[in-house]
Amino acid sequence: MKTCLFCKIISGEIPSTKVYENDTVLAFLDIHPVNIGHTLVIPKTHHTNLYETPNETLAHMMTVTKKLSIAIKSALNADGINIEMNNDPIAGQIIFHTHIHIIPRFQGDSFTHWHGARDYREGETDEIAQKIKLGLN
Repeated sequence: MKTCLFCKIISGEIPSTKVYENDTVLAFLDIHPVNIGHTLVIPKTHHTNLYETPNETLAHMMTVTKKLSIAIKSALNADGINIEMNNDPIAGQIIFHTHIHIIPRFQGDSFTHWHGARDYREGETDEIAQKIKLGLN
């Protein structure tokens, strides 16, 4: 896509700090990192989100994500790693090209998530599980 930021990075029109590349994916440092070493893994073919990305591409992205996560954790002496993927604006997606975030975590880094939790009402778990099962193809 001509207007996609990540497609422009793939084509070399916009520079990036690459950490990994093969025929299927590109991984580069996020320019607005949550923590140092925050890396994005993207497919080289344009897909808007998880729902539209072929299974084979997603599987390859996750294999590369695992490999990079191990390298990032070791190289930066991180205490942990978050793997995140935002799909749809309500979930925080702002660039509409499939991508996985690898975020190194450090003790005391103040990065928080899951600001609250809710409990299921009595019987709600069965109702929700049934709805999910009906949606499977």
